Amino acid sequence: MRSRLRLLVLIVILAVVLYPLVWMLGTSFKSPQEIVSNIGLVPNHWTPGNFPDGWRKFDVDFGRFFLNSAMVAVLTMVGNVLSCLLAAYALGRLKFRLRAMWFAIMIGTLLLPAHVLIIPQYILFRTLGWVGGSWPYLPLLVPHFLATEAFFVFLMVQFMRGIPRELDEAAVIDGASPFRVFRHVILPLSRPALVTTAIFSAIWTWNDFFRQLVYLSDLKDYTAPVALTLFIDSTSEASVGPMFAMSLVSLIPVFLFFIAFQRLLVEGINTSGLKG
Repeated sequence: MRSRLRLLVLIVILAVVLYPLVWMLGTSFKSPQEIVSNIGLVPNHWTPGNFPDGWRKFDVDFGRFFLNSAMVAVLTMVGNVLSCLLAAYALGRLKFRLRAMWFAIMIGTLLLPAHVLIIPQYILFRTLGWVGGSWPYLPLLVPHFLATEAFFVFLMVQFMRGIPRELDEAAVIDGASPFRVFRHVILPLSRPALVTTAIFSAIWTWNDFFRQLVYLSDLKDYTAPVALTLFIDSTSEASVGPMFAMSLVSLIPVFLFFIAFQRLLVEGINTSGLKG
């Protein structure tokens, strides 16, 4: 009886979680008139034309927005993995003066809301000539190569603290420099934390909207989340069907990415600083 009740609770929770996704799937096949009149999950008249209409809605095909999102997500992932790994190694394994103070300052930045920093960051990047420049993605990418994501640094530091220091000491006795210790000892053992950082970086960047909206101004440079706002124009005329169709298509890369790396993600969370 208890197992059946538990199964029923899980089914109800699953239905609540999946309802918005199923509703969006059904709405993407509805006509504009039916979207208003039919609030059900299944359309009365299927309208598959929403997908080609949404794909070719603008002067730039929606595929260009997908490529822009993929480029930003991949470069952000690479930047976070490389820079946060080096910063975490310094804070978690090396001994230098004021290390605890710098680590505390880094943790303190987690308390600052991202929206508080957006104005000074915008002023800085505009002063450097990066806003509206020939390659407008610099403000979105460069900070990630400078270990500005304190969450990922903290995650890797917590993971590295779980690696026995006897391994470092044995390598030093064999004549290894700090770089060789990092290359041959810490880096291979940090794979779960690196995978977790890579997956979260890619997914969060793909879904990011606000920062990309602030720094991207040309249509050809838009990413998928920003391009979705174009379906509602200045006259408040909304192409709701194509918008939901492209929203559904935008979820596919994240869904496939999560399915492909699900095992590594669970392994990384269970063996990193995210666990309780």
